[in-house]
Amino acid sequence: MNNNFFGENRMKLFNEMKDNSAAVFFSGRAPKKIGDENYAFTPDRNFYYMTGIDRENIIVVMYKKDGTEETTAFIERYDEVKAKWVGAVMLPDEVKKVSGIENISYIDEFDEIFGSLMFNKRIENVYMDFENRNFKREKEGFDIAERIMKNYPYVNFINAYNIVAEFRMIKNESEIKKIEKAIDITEKGIYAMMKNARAGMAEYEIEAYFDFELKRNGVKDHAFKSIAASGKNGTILHYSKNDGITNDGELILFDVGAQWEYYNGDITRTFPVNGRFTKRQKEIYNIVLEGQKKVIDAVRPGLPFKRMNEILKEHYAQELKKIGLINEDSEVAKYYYHGVSHMLGLETHDAGRHNEGVLKEGMVFTVEPGLYIEEENIGIRIEDNVVVTKDGCRVLSKNIIKTVDEIEKFMSGDK
Repeated sequence: MNNNFFGENRMKLFNEMKDNSAAVFFSGRAPKKIGDENYAFTPDRNFYYMTGIDRENIIVVMYKKDGTEETTAFIERYDEVKAKWVGAVMLPDEVKKVSGIENISYIDEFDEIFGSLMFNKRIENVYMDFENRNFKREKEGFDIAERIMKNYPYVNFINAYNIVAEFRMIKNESEIKKIEKAIDITEKGIYAMMKNARAGMAEYEIEAYFDFELKRNGVKDHAFKSIAASGKNGTILHYSKNDGITNDGELILFDVGAQWEYYNGDITRTFPVNGRFTKRQKEIYNIVLEGQKKVIDAVRPGLPFKRMNEILKEHYAQELKKIGLINEDSEVAKYYYHGVSHMLGLETHDAGRHNEGVLKEGMVFTVEPGLYIEEENIGIRIEDNVVVTKDGCRVLSKNIIKTVDEIEKFMSGDK
């Protein structure tokens, strides 16, 4: 992805910004783990979307006034001793090449330069990323905003998160290609697990085949913590202990994803550990699979996002009555208790208030129906990733097998 993409994203924000405004974005820092060890760093996704920079402790300031639009990146100074221990920081030329930002200053100059900008340019509005999902001040922007408010109490703060989140809901072709790359590697990992699964293995033993394929294909990070859930564990939506022992005759549900250049795949496949579905497992599995097909067939621009889940629940109400699992439509909630879709991109549960709107061309999201029958030790979910097209959708993960016959044939070694 070249720096034109990131420059275009900044231009979109400039177009939304009021005059006499500044916007401030932070790359973030790796949190402390223990002692002198940090967790692995991953960039703030809105910062990355605007810059393409994936290094910690960098600030980017965008300024707009009287037709002038300028962007400055504040980076760490080169430290030769630090470089020998943990690697060199990004140099000015690297920042320019990656992001297309020409104005480079240093972090230790931020207060002076930003203060001069606020006073001399009479900035009235400051846009900052105030994402705050957990009622905790977890982002650096909150602390800087407090300092700005203390020194410039007349300033009007505007949440840039909501604006950038709307941009991120529509993917261009370069973004879709990265998601497809993540999905292709995820596919390899899923097949490795299916090929090597045997009854009696621990869930994490089978999961290890997925991890190996990701490493072997150059993946730096998973899209999320893998779910490897056999038997009754498969009825727990976000089960992640992955330490159960698989039993002959059980299903195992894998919800997994690779990440490629910070774009994510998110795929779920459920298959029998011994390679053969029982009659009951096959019956439930095909109900889930048919529900997924109905939802995917309905996807097109203009469809209310919430309608997809309604279509699935209507299907379940009809089919679960036929097999005697429920008597009333309301009982579907006992066996299906999550939404069928979420947005996908730079985050596995990507940004954007999609639940309140309609589908638009370029949106990428999951379609993941499931049924969870705890009393029968059956947990089934089938998840694919789709992009909305001009008149429907394209299934980005269409090559990953998922019918009963395909799975049994593959696991028998008859490919």
